Amino acid sequence: MTKAKLLPVEETGMPSAAPDGTAAPAAAPPDPFDLASLRLNPSFIETAGVKKLLTTVPVKRPSAQDFFRVHPAPEYRENFAVIDLKDDREVYIVHPTIQPELMNEMIGVTVFTVMNRQGIVSLWPIRLPAPNDRKCEWHLSAREAAERAMTQWVRLQANMSLGAYEISIAQSVIADPVWPDLPFAELVRIGFVGRIITTLDHPVIKRLRGLP
Repeated sequence: MTKAKLLPVEETGMPSAAPDGTAAPAAAPPDPFDLASLRLNPSFIETAGVKKLLTTVPVKRPSAQDFFRVHPAPEYRENFAVIDLKDDREVYIVHPTIQPELMNEMIGVTVFTVMNRQGIVSLWPIRLPAPNDRKCEWHLSAREAAERAMTQWVRLQANMSLGAYEISIAQSVIADPVWPDLPFAELVRIGFVGRIITTLDHPVIKRLRGLP
């Protein structure tokens, strides 16, 4: 009985060319629909639902170089009594229980919720007009800018010669901001952490009264 001839096998495990010179069959290309290669990586499932936490909310006027928007919902702005330390650029909310004792130190403001084009959320205090105050173009123009920014992207720049802020409207079409899903109370909690004055023994009150 004649034995069958065996073709030599290379290190890859595939037969080499046949003795008659015929090329060995080429390996089949990978199947693009191979489920094992298409299966979603479990790490994506673990991270897809991760939400970026909002842990810092600046309390300040918008930068002169930024276009910004103001949250249009009334529940995202509120009036507060505050003490504004201009040298330190810090604003402190005064609790109503001690406001009668601090009438000469505090002012009334409306705090608006603001977002710039980089998606940074901030709180913007704008002074409320007091009955005995003379007309102040700085405060009036700032409030006008806040109202315009509820529907348009605006920029605010101080004009010292004019004695007021100049308001610029963005000329190009810019998508509306995507506001965080946090309530205004939580934004205030983050922005004013450590800056709520509840007693007359507070260091800010002692400083203003020249007490040790």
